[in-house]
Formats: sequence, C-alpha cells, structure tokens
Amino acid sequence: MGGSRESKVEYFSKLKELLETYKSIFIVGVDNVSSQQMHEVRKALRGRAVVLMGKNTMIRTAVRGLLSDFPQFEKLLSHVKGNIGFVFTNDDLKTIRDEIVNHKVQAPARAGAFSDVDVVIPAQQTAFDPSKTSFFQAIGVPTKITRGNIEITSDIKVVVAGTKVGQSEATLLNMLNISPFTFGLTVQQVYDDGQIFPSSILDITDEELVGHFVSAINNIAAISLAINYPTLPSVSHSIINHYKNVLAVSVATDYTFEGSEEIKDRIANPDAYAAAAPVAAAASESAAAEEAPAEEEDESDDDMGFGLFD
Repeated sequence: MGGSRESKVEYFSKLKELLETYKSIFIVGVDNVSSQQMHEVRKALRGRAVVLMGKNTMIRTAVRGLLSDFPQFEKLLSHVKGNIGFVFTNDDLKTIRDEIVNHKVQAPARAGAFSDVDVVIPAQQTAFDPSKTSFFQAIGVPTKITRGNIEITSDIKVVVAGTKVGQSEATLLNMLNISPFTFGLTVQQVYDDGQIFPSSILDITDEELVGHFVSAINNIAAISLAINYPTLPSVSHSIINHYKNVLAVSVATDYTFEGSEEIKDRIANPDAYAAAAPVAAAASESAAAEEAPAEEEDESDDDMGFGLFD
C-alpha cells in the first residue's frame, strides 16, 4: 500500500510539473497500441513533447487536486474517458499532431473488432482449390474456377466502416493475407491556452482563416448598409455611396465642386475626350514600334559579327 501511495504522490507531482511547464496538451486514444509503438512515439517526440499515461481515476483525482491552482484544466475532466493518455508540448501543434499519428502498424482482421474503414477484397486469382468454393459462396464472394484454383471475379466489400468484423470475414481476410487495419495513437482533443478543440482545427490554413474573416466582414458591411446602421466595415462603403449621390446631384444641377468639374466637363465636351483617346493609343503604338527594332538590333549583336556557318 505504501508503494502505491508513493507512486500516486509521484504521479500527482509529475502531472503538476507538466501542467506548469507546457501550455498545450493532446488527449490521445491508445486502443490497440503496443508498448513498442509507445516507445517509438516517445522516442520521436523526445525534446519536443512528453507522453504521460495513467488510469483514468488517478488522472481525474490528480486534475481535481490541482484545480485550485489551475482552474482552467477543469475542461479536461469531461474528456478523461476510455483508454487515453496525455501528450504535453510547447511546440507547433500541427507538427506534433502529425508525429503522434504517424506511428501506425498494420493489423490483421479480428472477429468482433469494429472497423473504422470499408474493407474491399479486390478481384484476384487465389491459391485455393475448389473445395473452398462453398465458403466463398456463403460470404457472398463471386468466384469461378480458373486453372484448378478459385478466382475472385470482382471487387467485393466485405466489411463496412463502423460495423463489427464477422468471424467469416475475418477468416477470409486472414486466408488472403489481407491486413486492412492500422493501429496507432489517435488525437481525440487538443487543449491549448484554456481552450479545447478537435484536432481537425489544426488543418485549417492561414488562407482559409483570411477567407472566413473577409467573408464575415463583407456580411457585416452588407447588413449594416441594408439596415442603415454604421459599423467599421461599412463606413468606407457609406462614404463612397454618399459621394456618388453628391456627384449625381452635381451632374444633374448647376452646382459644381472640385470633384465633379472633370466629370461635368467630359459630359459637356465628349468630342474633346474622344479625340484624345486615339492620340494616346497611337502614341503607345509608336513607342512599342520604336522598341522592337532596338530589340532586333540587340539580338543581331549576339553573333559577335559571325554568320551561322562562318
């Protein structure tokens, strides 16, 4: 009992130290994860993150005992369920997340296990003799006999994601040496500076954030203009719209101000501006024509005075 009490005290002390040292925590699921996989993950994260495992009751007791000093960690309690552990870090969250989930191993199908993916058996020539035909037919796998062996004639889905693997399906997959599943740590939630969110948030790019921000500003501006309620995003639009109204009044009346003088002059003397447009176009074409010979002349100098066959 004394050793158990000492180990708990040591665990509580370790957890408190990690909470004080690191600002971010990954809550990771460790179902079907071997000790060798855990070793590989710890090795890969060394110097950048710390992995802490423990029984859920002990984790909850430890966190509750620290709430007086760290009240923000109360948000973790509702997520301490199932087979989980903690990964503490101050490093880039996306980089650490990717490192955590990258350590996966192939695993054979097991009867009764839940599948997180659809499992499809591809059409293929097998090494099984015709005596196995009834087994394939019982599962609904289309077959024919080719060169004395069973051939699966078309791709067939034998397991649907989210369902249990049946005994017959597991037997068939193992007979065909198909290991459809991968086991490894899964990131269930991320805690960062007092906030908890799913790891999918880490996949949002800066461009997407800017796009959402701009879209929100546009929506606010549109609503503000529609209800005639000034806000910071709508002020510039309101100023421009009012300026257009004043300009329209100036054009429609004898009232003239500095901003409307040129517009009114263009309306009053359209021929003058129409004549100026071709002149400007001709000038630009002339400038382009003058530059073209210069380029040709430069190109002729590249042969250093020699012909192609000199």
